[in-house]
Amino acid sequence: MTAFFQSLGMSHDWAWFVSTICGILLIALPLLLGVAMIIYADRKIWAAMALRRGPNVVGPFGLLQSFADGLKVFLQETIIPSAANKGIFLIAPVVTFTVALMAWAVIPFNSGAILSDINVGLLYVLAISSLGVYGTIMAGWASNSKYPFFSAMRASAQMISYEVSIGFILICVVLWAGTFNLNDIVKAQEGHVLGIFNGFAFNPLLFPMWVMFLISGMAETQRAPFDLTEAESELVAGYQTEYSSMAFAAYWLGEYANVLLMCALNATLFFGGWLPPLDIPILYLVPGFIWFLLKVLFFFFVFSWVKATVPRYRYDQLMRLGWKVFLPVSLLFVVIVSGYLMATGHFA
Repeated sequence: MTAFFQSLGMSHDWAWFVSTICGILLIALPLLLGVAMIIYADRKIWAAMALRRGPNVVGPFGLLQSFADGLKVFLQETIIPSAANKGIFLIAPVVTFTVALMAWAVIPFNSGAILSDINVGLLYVLAISSLGVYGTIMAGWASNSKYPFFSAMRASAQMISYEVSIGFILICVVLWAGTFNLNDIVKAQEGHVLGIFNGFAFNPLLFPMWVMFLISGMAETQRAPFDLTEAESELVAGYQTEYSSMAFAAYWLGEYANVLLMCALNATLFFGGWLPPLDIPILYLVPGFIWFLLKVLFFFFVFSWVKATVPRYRYDQLMRLGWKVFLPVSLLFVVIVSGYLMATGHFA
């Protein structure tokens, strides 16, 4: 894209700047639209599983419900508690929303269709995702209210607990792919199992890692059954209790952008990203971004399915799963996977 703008007479620096801005908009705008439609899909899935109809009034089949909700919160008054730290209170939702979008810079949508194809893409995603907890902690502390503060403490402990096991899980993927570059990790999955299946999840040694990554992703994004930070029976509404209007909407959008990011990481790291499920030539006639989109939507359906059917964990169960089950098992698999790869000469 930089070369195109240079052909229009721009200098290299300006061409790079304009092409980067265009790339960001090409990702951010469809993502925001996708978040709106994903919220609608989420509500429809919950309704279907509870034998209800869900949104069906605003627009055809209720498709415009999310936009109506967005307009409603936009027109509401932003209320700031008198005892709150006003600066941090207003910055917190901005941090959450911004961090949720930043990680998409290194997600490959197709071969070469990536905003920033850096060699440490996976490390970048880990670093950015770990920053998400700051928005929650800032909101809980700045609200100067007991329940938001309790929620912020829960969120920080929960996210740190599951990021540790996610780190060990990703080490297994990096060992097998031999790179931190997400583009190359996808390419390493082509014909990975029996020369037919595209994806690390079909590998018996990495399949348990995918299951743990999926569950840890739900805990990391605070989705049910791990939504202890928003447990309404205990914390009213959690860290966002004191928020209203667009500040509340920013948290809502950030939460769903993070959920979509986890779905995209499941597809990219374990199910071949833009590659078709099977390494059959005719399947490559379908554009790669279509395969990627279908996989992301499938994982989002799984997230919604779990939220609609699985009861909420107790907090001690949540911590036990993270520290006493996932952490030792993921560490064990790092040893098993690295031992297997060394025994078979993979590093030679």
